[in-house]
Amino acid sequence: MDEALLEAFRSTTYHVCLDTVRWAIIRVDLPLPAPLAAVVGAQAWAFITAWNPQARRRPPAENEAAQRELLAALSQQVGVHVCPAIGVGTSGWSEPSLFVTGVDVEALDRLTRSHGQLAYVHGEAGGHATLRVLG
Repeated sequence: MDEALLEAFRSTTYHVCLDTVRWAIIRVDLPLPAPLAAVVGAQAWAFITAWNPQARRRPPAENEAAQRELLAALSQQVGVHVCPAIGVGTSGWSEPSLFVTGVDVEALDRLTRSHGQLAYVHGEAGGHATLRVLG
């Protein structure tokens, strides 16, 4: 991944829908905001998407189908909680996403790789948001 794309991931604002009116914002290298930390509790968490694999735009219908597949794969796992989310870049782009708790890093790596993603944001309870770049 080139430096410009890496910086784009790092500078993105990751929004998580907590309920019908409240949103929390995640920033790479910062701790989760208190309302979101309360949702996470002691679990690992991740901010993932199936949109635009390899950071290349594709038609919305293809992105929506891939996102449904990702959500279906997550819903088959026991103890997983999913919240709607959206990543918003500094250049104005945005991608519908998912905020997930209860999935280990190995499973997240497999899921995100299977959807062609280059990276995702994750963390452990009480820790900072980390950009996990997939090799």
